[in-house]
Amino acid sequence: MSFRARVAAAVFLAFAAVLPAAAQPAPGGQLRLAIQAEPKSLDPLLAADEPSELVRHLTGGVLVRLNRQTQALEPELAVKWSAAAAGRKLRFELRQGVTFSDGSPFSARDVCHTFQRVMDPKIDSPASEPFRSVKGGIACSPDGNHAVNLSLGEPLAGVERLLDDIAMQSASGNARAVLGPFTVAEHRAGSHLLLTRNTNYWKKDERGVRLPYLDGIRMELQRNREFELMRFRRGELELVNNLEPELFDRLKREAPAAARDLGPSLDSEQLWFNQSPRGPLPAHKRAWFTSGEFRRAVSEAIRRADLARIVYRGHATPGVGPTSPANQFWFNAALKPPAGDPKEALARLARAGFRLEGKVLRDRGGNPVEFSVITNAGNKSRERMAALIQQDLAEIGIRVSLAPMDFPSLIERITRTFDYDACLLGLIFSDLDPMGQMSIWLSSGPQHQWNPEQKAPATEWEAEIDRLMRAQAAEPDRQKRKQAFDRVQQIVAEQAPFIYLVYRNALVAASPALGNAAPVILRPQTLWNADRLYMKAPAQVSQR
Repeated sequence: MSFRARVAAAVFLAFAAVLPAAAQPAPGGQLRLAIQAEPKSLDPLLAADEPSELVRHLTGGVLVRLNRQTQALEPELAVKWSAAAAGRKLRFELRQGVTFSDGSPFSARDVCHTFQRVMDPKIDSPASEPFRSVKGGIACSPDGNHAVNLSLGEPLAGVERLLDDIAMQSASGNARAVLGPFTVAEHRAGSHLLLTRNTNYWKKDERGVRLPYLDGIRMELQRNREFELMRFRRGELELVNNLEPELFDRLKREAPAAARDLGPSLDSEQLWFNQSPRGPLPAHKRAWFTSGEFRRAVSEAIRRADLARIVYRGHATPGVGPTSPANQFWFNAALKPPAGDPKEALARLARAGFRLEGKVLRDRGGNPVEFSVITNAGNKSRERMAALIQQDLAEIGIRVSLAPMDFPSLIERITRTFDYDACLLGLIFSDLDPMGQMSIWLSSGPQHQWNPEQKAPATEWEAEIDRLMRAQAAEPDRQKRKQAFDRVQQIVAEQAPFIYLVYRNALVAASPALGNAAPVILRPQTLWNADRLYMKAPAQVSQR
């Protein structure tokens, strides 16, 4: 080292010696946030609503965890796992030295007890649904204290990801004993839910400090989103999930460091036509709605960019298919959303036998093309989208009437009476894997919304989707599964059974007083890394 380099190094070291050490997370403090509904169950195996799933994530220990930031599976209570017999058998080696919150040791016996509860028909756990779809379900057998073998009657693609939803329970029967970072300390119906630190949680940080840092998390029931935002601005709450665009923009102007637009989420908004033969539709409407050319022309006429810009104030992305670009592996990047071109739409309709007479589109029989769109009343974004779609379709001679209705009546129409023309609704996804969409894409599925629970596929393209979805479900090779699901997405774009409109952006707020906040698009967006969140000392907080 030269003399000049030695002097420079000495000056740097001297300067560094007077700099304050980087702030380290300090244990303590209570995090506060609002939830819009009561958890329907605190039993993690019965969690089916969003508040219950949030409690499960914060209190439950799982064998394998989906990292919400990287979208990769990571070891948790299982340190490693392997598959054999074409995916029908899995072996998990368990982490040693782990105890439940009540101090009892975690072992293979607890894992098998949990799976017995999952598959118990008397419990009817939502976690059992994927396993009941395969012959023989799933069985668990211990291999000593620190390993288990899971056996399936037939392959189930992506089975490991399902374990993120199954919180291990104590075989001792203590329902309050958990393996996650927090435990339920208090639940006052209509008021709040208080979680406190699990002092026996097995994780430590890089310095050897036991996690979680927080003493607790207080979740207060607050259905009014305006009031929730007001409390956040007053410093009474530290986190807000799923902000409406208008509220987000208001916060962004007042506290730009707190408001975070995470980009496209997995949640989509879509329009579909009723193709069910059980519905009381006139024959000419049924002919329109079952025509792929008609559906695609309608899709081509809708200006999705306007929906994203006007309705969502720029906090949405034009939609193209069942998987959003937020799903890094499974999204078919070759697909592009239609640009919203009335000339292209009219040319397609002309090829299908429709003609424009003045400002009225007519079919071969001379019937004017008109239909109604139902959506849930009170949802301002959907009502605004429906109004813009009404304007777009008027340009190609289609008259659309809007029919907002209360949500129970809407569900009655689309699932029982099938007395409707078209419906505008959204889908919320938490599962990245296409296996989570089986009930939508199989023609026999209850969520195959345009024509559910078919005894046999009504069309050739639906039969092809059935074949592709079943093939990917039994395929152990992830790349081959992606090829199959890419083709499913292509068929959906071509046939437009769902006309995907936009993917809503994930809009959240995080207080500058909260350290390690790293919101992501996957639920729970702001709390996925709750064991590492901490409250900053006042001197550390910057409002900029």
